[in-house]
Amino acid sequence: MSTVVSKLLQSPEPSIRFATRVRLLGEDPYSSEISDLLSEIKHSERVNKILSKKDASGLLMPLDNPYKKWDGAHWALTLLADLSYPKNDSAVLPIIDQVCQNWLKPEFWENDPVNGKFRRHASQQGNALYSLLSLTDQSRMETARLLVELLLKWQWPDGGWNCDPNPQADVSSFTESLIPLRALALFGRQTGDKKILDACEKAAEVFLCRHLYRRCSNNRIIKSDFTLLHYPCYWHYDILFALKVMAEMGIVTDSRCNDALDLLESKRFPDGSWPLEAKYGRTLDEKTADRQSNSTYLDWGEVDGKSGNEWVTSDALYVLHAAGR
Repeated sequence: MSTVVSKLLQSPEPSIRFATRVRLLGEDPYSSEISDLLSEIKHSERVNKILSKKDASGLLMPLDNPYKKWDGAHWALTLLADLSYPKNDSAVLPIIDQVCQNWLKPEFWENDPVNGKFRRHASQQGNALYSLLSLTDQSRMETARLLVELLLKWQWPDGGWNCDPNPQADVSSFTESLIPLRALALFGRQTGDKKILDACEKAAEVFLCRHLYRRCSNNRIIKSDFTLLHYPCYWHYDILFALKVMAEMGIVTDSRCNDALDLLESKRFPDGSWPLEAKYGRTLDEKTADRQSNSTYLDWGEVDGKSGNEWVTSDALYVLHAAGR
């Protein structure tokens, strides 16, 4: 066992240990030992902070803005799903309903396309769908299908999604397309629905034909931020997040991922870890963060260019393992 994997297995973060044991070492996710680890995740300090703003009814504040960056209910669920929070927990179910009801309001059904294409922030419904599927079982499948219906309705001819109101915009957006793809792919794996799987295959081509970060026209990097390693990405895009989704879908071995995989490997430190190269928003104390937009009171590590970050490292190892590297 490598030194870096041994370090991850000793992490104080139970979510890191879970990811290492299940994703890298292939342990049975339904074993009693892993069940104990899931319980540890549920009661961890990080999860307690994420859920600390629940009101008496079990909903997360602020009630009027579940999309508040980065600690509103929408983002709380997104983080819990990525942290492998246990399914069907009574503490989270009301928040799932809170978020899904927000993204299924009539206004989302009653919009018209511009030049034949719907201009929607599909990452919102995408994250809600992914969270619902990750944190519940079949009991909320009707809600999941409504979110799926919206995403399929909004899908562009090239396979992705875009919120750009400019009538001339006719190519999907990376930042609006990866999260819906991830959610629909999970729905497809859980249901085996061929229509969904076909939609995912089409959406994946948006990224694969561009080698996950390069323009089709001239092979230049689409955006420099896409090549930096972040955690968490929230609704943003980078090559590691894209490779993670490709790995989840079982297509990271596609040769068109090789360029991004090579770039990821080139960023590895001699000790086997990877750095946090950039992050979204500011890390503030809890009281200050309440009054600041794009802020969080969760610490995901420092951007210093010198030390490895276990969140980034865990995802990078998973991706390379899935790619057979």
